Order: sequence, then C-alpha cells, then structure tokens
Amino acid sequence: MTASFWADLIVGGIVVVLVGLALLYIIRSKKKGIKCIGCPEGSRCASCHCSGEAGCGGSAGGCGCHGEEKTQP
Repeated sequence: MTASFWADLIVGGIVVVLVGLALLYIIRSKKKGIKCIGCPEGSRCASCHCSGEAGCGGSAGGCGCHGEEKTQP
C-alpha cells in the first residue's frame, strides 16, 4: 500500500465525517423547529411572521431569508 492510497483514505474519511456532522446538525435543527437553518435569527423565524412583527427578531429589515411577504388588510 502506497502513501498515496493512505492519503486518499484519510481525506475521504475526513470528508465523510464532515458530511455526517453537517447532516446531524440539519436534522437536530429541524427537530428543534428551526425553519431557517442558515439564518442568524433562524430560531425566531418560525414565529415572527405570524405574530405581526416587522421582521425576524422585530427588526424592520428582517433576516433576509424570506421573500417579501404580502399582508392582507
């Protein structure tokens, strides 16, 4: 077995571990009810649009993870 084989094996193992950890993070976040995983205010996105606030976390600009939401009068 050559050094190239072992290097490829180690790099492949690292990639598999990183992808597994990313999937674990996504699964845990979804189970917690976080709808916008990549959003810094993701845990509050689930409720902010339904409560009549201006944006996620009550900011006027919102988190930017949602498109323009139309409110009906």
